[in-house]
Amino acid sequence: MSFDLVLFGGTGDLAWRKLMPALFQAFRHGSLPPDGRIVGVARDDLSDDQYRELIQSRFSAVEGAKRPSPEEFKKFASMLHYLRMDLSKPDDYARLADLLKQRDAKTVVMYVATAPALFTQVVEQIAAAGLNGPRTRIVLEKPLGHDLASNRAINSAVGKVLEEKQVFRIDHYLGKPSVQNLFAMRFGNALFEPIWRREHIANIQITIAEDLGVEKRGAFYDQTGALRDMVQNHALQLLCAIGMEPPINSHADAIRDEKLKVLRALKPWTPESLGLHAVRGQYTAGTAYGERVQGYRDEPGVNPDSRTETFVALRTEIANWRWAGVPFYIRTGKRLASRDARIEVNFRPTPHAIYRAPAGNVNKLVINLQPKDGLELHMLAQAQDNRQRSNGNQSSAAQLAPVQLDLDFDKRFGSERVGAYERLLLDVIDGRLNLFVRSDEQEEAWRWVEPLIDSWESDGGPRPYAAGTWGPSASSAMIARDGFSWGEEQ
Repeated sequence: MSFDLVLFGGTGDLAWRKLMPALFQAFRHGSLPPDGRIVGVARDDLSDDQYRELIQSRFSAVEGAKRPSPEEFKKFASMLHYLRMDLSKPDDYARLADLLKQRDAKTVVMYVATAPALFTQVVEQIAAAGLNGPRTRIVLEKPLGHDLASNRAINSAVGKVLEEKQVFRIDHYLGKPSVQNLFAMRFGNALFEPIWRREHIANIQITIAEDLGVEKRGAFYDQTGALRDMVQNHALQLLCAIGMEPPINSHADAIRDEKLKVLRALKPWTPESLGLHAVRGQYTAGTAYGERVQGYRDEPGVNPDSRTETFVALRTEIANWRWAGVPFYIRTGKRLASRDARIEVNFRPTPHAIYRAPAGNVNKLVINLQPKDGLELHMLAQAQDNRQRSNGNQSSAAQLAPVQLDLDFDKRFGSERVGAYERLLLDVIDGRLNLFVRSDEQEEAWRWVEPLIDSWESDGGPRPYAAGTWGPSASSAMIARDGFSWGEEQ
């Protein structure tokens, strides 16, 4: 199948750090259609060969196993081309149209890896140049907008020139193998679904923790913050995957209809819940990797008086028959104690104890997202007490000890694994929308977080927490009010 993939922002951080390595892996695995062309677009004045050299030099920063050999890159580079464009000039879009007409590929993918402020302009110019035909698909990166109004404006502009089935709003967490296996675990097996409800589950925790600071993204991050960067998209999509009802089939709209129901069922914020169930923080100087690191306000590009949050912890509920009364906790932040993304499903304790067991909650399912990728089932097993048996003491209750069943997807599937961006890029080329976000989903997510955005405009500012910790103590206090604790505190 012939395709052209036009990468707006073709020399940017996302392009060389994520997209090009993913495309190369698809090429290496033989899953990238051979009759394809990848066209990088940016303002830099480069030839095709100079662009190929630039991309090859960037591969040195990719982890070893994913780096191409010189022979592999030479073959891959034959697909790479470059076009200098100023995204504000209509004439440059006309030049792009001429380039694409030379091949008249079956599918044209426009990947807009630019600042969100340029999305509307790029889409409108694509249409003005006649590049919005039925063979065109457009990929939009998050964050799509800054609030509900700007998100609606972008979706409206896109909807005027493209059909919804042509729009791929990407959230790379949905492409992670562990998230795919979450769907498979729930809807491909009969084991968990009968107990996936309020009668058996005490609480669910979603953690997306990063040990790095804002690095070179200070100026961008200071205008965005953790709520917009991680909660409105990644965390809420994970919550939907956990909380949704079984779809009627595996078609894209069937899945997205059920996710939308979850978002609409989230308890709305009230003045009381905003004070009790929402915590935001900002990291100060601390220790990471055994070295002293600076605080957020001292990072390059960050306002010295910044009120931007680098940490968010929330408590919410899904107000429906399945989940009524079950708290869902969301936590994300930068400069935390470790890099760790996971979902913990904590089950209720046994209703009547007939064994001696350790204190605290032991029965839980952990879905590891990164850096480990897999499933852990934590349970109790009997610890044989030889002294008891030899003494003939049959009256004492047996002692139970915690054990876990651990499925490491990397070890189990090895080279068969497909990375998130690789999977999603191939889905775009093939026109599969299952793992992409529909406009009404996105708007509903913005509608839910908007009261938080508004309330934080006039509050006392984010709570400080030392780099290398698990965030403000108020986060632990929030979950402790329900009688629970975060996974690392159990």
